[in-house]
Amino acid sequence: MTARTRVQPCMLFLLIFVVHLSQPVCVNVPSETEAVLGKSMKLTCISCMKREEVSAKTSVDWFYQPKEDQNTGFDNCQDCMHIFEYKDGQPNELEGPWKGRLSWNGSQDLQDVSIRIRNVTYNDSGVYHCRVFRKFDFDYFTPSVTKNMTINLSVKEKASEDPTALYSEIMMYVLLVFLTFWLLVEMVYCYRKISKSDEQAQDTAY
Repeated sequence: MTARTRVQPCMLFLLIFVVHLSQPVCVNVPSETEAVLGKSMKLTCISCMKREEVSAKTSVDWFYQPKEDQNTGFDNCQDCMHIFEYKDGQPNELEGPWKGRLSWNGSQDLQDVSIRIRNVTYNDSGVYHCRVFRKFDFDYFTPSVTKNMTINLSVKEKASEDPTALYSEIMMYVLLVFLTFWLLVEMVYCYRKISKSDEQAQDTAY
């Protein structure tokens, strides 16, 4: 009994480590700004929430602004076109040049509120604005918060090489392999420690 008690902290640490890795993590990742003609393009919009904000009522609006009007800013934009919305739990593609080519690409918890453009054309170049509105319902008041994000999109015939993205992806896989190997080593170590403790306990009993 004493031997098993000694190895419990080791197993508890491994369990906490595995649970921590399995928890979703929200990271504010900037969107790609270069699309390829004829391909699909994800317009990434991340709006991370705190734990107390998870129950907030969220609505999302996407707007398009021509590049020649981008100096006016979103608040004073007269030519901004409302192209997509997420309201009352339902995504809605609005009428316009993007009709039939936009789709919701967000997450269930509404921290990722991205959309995707299919069959990109040169006319899709411009400035896209993502506006996230959250309303909180507490006992005595209902505060709200609005977050705006901007994406300057350009369309090219062929994709440009980005060595930074390639290196980042390689490092991510290397780190994942290292953590997996480290976890396996720790599990083997704990298993051997338990087995050795059991053997010593049995010898003592005899």
